[in-house]
Amino acid sequence: MLLFHEKVPADWLPKILANLPAVLVDHAHLERKAATTALNLEKYRDLFPRVDELNAIAIEELQHFQLVLNLLKQRGIPFGQPYPSPWISGLMRSVRNDQRHQVIDHLLCCSLIEGRSCEKFQILAAELKDRDPELAQFYGGLVESEGNHYATYILIARGIDDAETDRRLAYYLELDATLIREPNPLPMLH
Repeated sequence: MLLFHEKVPADWLPKILANLPAVLVDHAHLERKAATTALNLEKYRDLFPRVDELNAIAIEELQHFQLVLNLLKQRGIPFGQPYPSPWISGLMRSVRNDQRHQVIDHLLCCSLIEGRSCEKFQILAAELKDRDPELAQFYGGLVESEGNHYATYILIARGIDDAETDRRLAYYLELDATLIREPNPLPMLH
């Protein structure tokens, strides 16, 4: 189902495993941002008929945010400052300004973020199975939701303009491949 042209870099997992507290804080911020982004998408006229779906995503992301906050409390990890993701920033900088194209680009960026989360959560669930079973189960439990959000955002974009969505998806998959290869010294999910 995931359409990515480039695999997660080999240095990503060791960096994540060595810095799980920082990664959990990063994850909390990502879930919070995902909830607010789903709500912000409702500003687009083309998405007025899809408000129920976007609200459902926002609610689910907010629930995930609370789950990560609970994990932080349980583990004695303070909720800290967010750091911008160069990968997400790179995707979002390419969103076009005119409203018809902007909504499609924005949806596709959201889709790729959710898709990368799905992929990385699968990796973490498998890798943490023996090392931290509770965290492995947590990440495994998020995979389906992230995959559904990935597909939903693409389908919503296709409902606006199928041909333009295909054209821009090809562009974004190439951009994703370029951006994911760029080194990021911070321990972050994306």
